[in-house]
Amino acid sequence: MIERLYQQGILSDLDIQLGRFMAKLSGGENPEIALAAAMASHYQGEGNICVDLSSFAGKSTLMDGAEGLPFPELKKWRSILKKSPVVGRPGDFRPLILDGSRLYLYRYWDYETKLANILKARTAGDWEKVDEGTLKDGLARLFPEDGEEETDWQKVAAFTSVMKRFCVISGGPGTGKTFTVAKILALLLEQPGAEKIRIALAAPTGKAAARLQEAIKNSKEKLNCREEIKKLIPEEASTIHRLLGSVPDSPYFRHNAENPLSAEVVVVDEASMVDLALLSKLAQAVPSTARLILLGDKDQLASVEAGAVLGDTCDTGKVHGYSQRFCDVLKKIAGENVACPTEGGDGPGIRDSIVQLLRSYRFGVVSGIGEVSRAVNGGDGIRAMDLMKSASYGDIQWKDLPRPEVLPAVLKDRIIEGFSACLGETEPAKVFDLFNRFRILCALREGPHGIHYMNLLIEQILKDEGLIKRDGRWYPGRPVMITRNDYNLRLFNGDVGITLPDPKLGNELRVFFPAPDGSMRTFPPLRLPDHETVYAMTVHKSQGSEFERVLFLMPDRSVSVLTRELVYTAITRAKEKVEVWGKEDVFKGAISRRIERISGLREALWG
Repeated sequence: MIERLYQQGILSDLDIQLGRFMAKLSGGENPEIALAAAMASHYQGEGNICVDLSSFAGKSTLMDGAEGLPFPELKKWRSILKKSPVVGRPGDFRPLILDGSRLYLYRYWDYETKLANILKARTAGDWEKVDEGTLKDGLARLFPEDGEEETDWQKVAAFTSVMKRFCVISGGPGTGKTFTVAKILALLLEQPGAEKIRIALAAPTGKAAARLQEAIKNSKEKLNCREEIKKLIPEEASTIHRLLGSVPDSPYFRHNAENPLSAEVVVVDEASMVDLALLSKLAQAVPSTARLILLGDKDQLASVEAGAVLGDTCDTGKVHGYSQRFCDVLKKIAGENVACPTEGGDGPGIRDSIVQLLRSYRFGVVSGIGEVSRAVNGGDGIRAMDLMKSASYGDIQWKDLPRPEVLPAVLKDRIIEGFSACLGETEPAKVFDLFNRFRILCALREGPHGIHYMNLLIEQILKDEGLIKRDGRWYPGRPVMITRNDYNLRLFNGDVGITLPDPKLGNELRVFFPAPDGSMRTFPPLRLPDHETVYAMTVHKSQGSEFERVLFLMPDRSVSVLTRELVYTAITRAKEKVEVWGKEDVFKGAISRRIERISGLREALWG
């Protein structure tokens, strides 16, 4: 069975070896054990937390290309698994954990269970003890009524973050998540005796941490609060790995449940990028009495690694009302009205900890990017296409994908316009500013519309135009992205650097990386960990970034990674203008395809 799946390219060598090893530990051939273990490994490698055996048990088809394979009936399969010494029930310490029809590798069951238990404990408790009068005055001052919204969701988010030990603030680009957080921190610091509370700001990548730091710094100067409060709001943000204390060549961190962080408030930006394992480790390291605030966009792509934690936590796709008690206290302190349940029942505690920011201050009702992104989120590919093709908006445009043989010629003007300014500058800060004004985003890494080919093509165009002098691999102006963490150098996956002559070293080439404090860190090119050229980047890698202009180059065929979430993420990376190059049927197919990652977290939190 597993050999046939391997021959058809569904299972990998790792999947096969794990399956055989589990079968051997079970004491015999045990093809059902081997198949289940191999499938658990395969599904985890595809970004899922577990495999749901009921989705294909008893059927003759598992996925494309695997027709005619007789999978065991679920009842029989579960019975065999339950009798195996390598399979345990929830709470057991076994290599595999069977929970209903879901089969986990133990490590991921442990991550999921610990995170779910922590979040349920945080959301099941009573209100935090605060001075309600001080909070009420602060909310009214920091969130004055503007008469434009029936409900001020930023104000609701601030109230929730102060009153609860866990809060998720989800919103698209331009909804004011970080500005809201700056106000939240001011509200917390205004509480009596709170002047010395310790606040930690973090994000999944160095780039996202730098953006969070800059946003907080800019936002706090605009706050309507005392100067001494502004001074207490921290400006330094770090990566989650740095916050937890990375241990080189180890999956463990210095801070954990036994050695928690020294913080009363932990804020994490770009939470959609955080995978289950990392968020579970972070949640365990946050003291049970501290507040944990997650910021992100639940409609964005899920993390590259396993899990869709933000989406599961928000129960994306469903609308939940708040509890009656939440509504009453919110009205009393914040003066806001929100949807409450029409029927009795307590409901899950987490529903009172999720706030969705609805108003975009960047993409208003006259924004094509905003209109198209809303259509994409709603699964309306036809409307999204009509909007892009219409002349109603100047900030978003559709272009039929050129044939491969003419693509270089058609792209040439965009490349020269997009990169000539940064290649003509040598001052590092200015180079980065100019470079971040334009980016080409791709769905794929390989093929004629993937980043590897595109970066080679762009380099050739720039060389032909005399904008770069590429005599070897390294040349002035070459942008690179780190693809493997190096904890010793403190360079992390997703960090972007630019190669420039360093006048301090006789104009020797160095790769410059912006530090969170605004300074530049430099490295000899040969010291860098794994990296790649990054004129063009994948949409996945673009998360946490913003560019003035974006060219989103879609593949010429439908592929599994081309989903609604990927298209939404690509379009919303642009602040001013985006061009989408593709085929209509491929685009509409992508909008109809959603990321579905299997886990038990949503059920554990929402029931």
